Formats: sequence, C-alpha cells, structure tokens
Amino acid sequence: MEITEVRISLRNEEKLKAFASITFDDSFVVRGLKVINGSDGYFVSMPSRKHKDGTYHDIAHPITNEMRKRIEDKVLDAFEQELNKAGVADARVVPVHQNTMEAEV
Repeated sequence: MEITEVRISLRNEEKLKAFASITFDDSFVVRGLKVINGSDGYFVSMPSRKHKDGTYHDIAHPITNEMRKRIEDKVLDAFEQELNKAGVADARVVPVHQNTMEAEV
C-alpha cells in the first residue's frame, strides 16, 4: 500500500499545528489526521471520535509500527514543506520517534 498524496491544512494553535488527509494508492483517503506539537516533538494523531464518557477512540489507525512510521514520516515531511511555503522561519520538524532514537544513542 502506497501513500500517494498528503494534504496539509495549517493551524496556529498551541498544540494542534495542522490537519492532514492522506490518500492510499490513489483510491482511498483518510481525513482528520492531526499534527500535534507535543513535549517531545511532533507526532501525528489518527482520526478519532469522542465518546459520551469523554474518551477518544481512533476511527482508523495503522496496525503495524512500520505503517505508523511511514504515515508519520510522510505527513510530517508534507507539514514541513507547507511551513516552508508559508514562510515560517526555521521550519525544521523533529518527529517524536526521532527524538526517542537520538536519546537512545
């Protein structure tokens, strides 16, 4: 399964930095992903729905860590490109998983 398109809609909130949509194989789209600026770096939150008890549950999510990393890398790369287009200075996006890997070295 190939990620053939990523669309980014920038936001300027404290933690929520963008919404994203991804297309697989030019035939299936998933909307409502979020780019979040967490305490350890940027990460991609999958689309979710809030239940009556206040908890959130993913509507769609990757099953494997490999697919999660592929999605996160593609979305964060597109997010960084969108920041650069918008003229944001020093728009270097460091994913959470990269921060974790650097800490282990």
